[in-house]
Amino acid sequence: MRLTFSTDYALRLLMLVGLEIDRLVTIEEVADRFGISKNHLMKVAYQLGQAGYLETVRGRNGGLRLGKAPSQIVVGEVVRKIEPDFAVVECENPGGYCRITRCCTLRSAIREAVHAFLEKLDEYTLEDLLRPKTKLRHLLGINQSGLTEVATRDRAHPRGDSSPGATTGDAPRDVLRPLEAARIRR
Repeated sequence: MRLTFSTDYALRLLMLVGLEIDRLVTIEEVADRFGISKNHLMKVAYQLGQAGYLETVRGRNGGLRLGKAPSQIVVGEVVRKIEPDFAVVECENPGGYCRITRCCTLRSAIREAVHAFLEKLDEYTLEDLLRPKTKLRHLLGINQSGLTEVATRDRAHPRGDSSPGATTGDAPRDVLRPLEAARIRR
């Protein structure tokens, strides 16, 4: 089972906005913090806004804020809204074909596995993903008052790696422990 970039970005976007509850967060800021595509993030932010997870404020001082309390944003629901489909094997695609479809039990086993995966994600909310707040803030360069720190330490990394976890050795995806069973499509 693989999640698309869109789902990965959606969860990270919600996490950063959830950490910055007292102010608006810009798409550019999220892109910079995670080192991901601004254009792709705009599409994801639009989807999250349409689904009610984010509120968007337009204008010069605009940005994003949560549309619901973190405890009301269920990870499994977000994944279902953003993922285009859950066809893990070819025969589950609308145009998919397999000679043994009529008697194959693999398809039902895969469906059960996907169902179990999503049910497990339903046990987590955005609030759960934000629990290691201090560590998340540190990895993303956010100080305790909610203001963004200048990320000069990332630019000075000896390997030239500007990812938020480059100086600590921790990858930002480490905070998505509930999702570690899923490989994120790159």
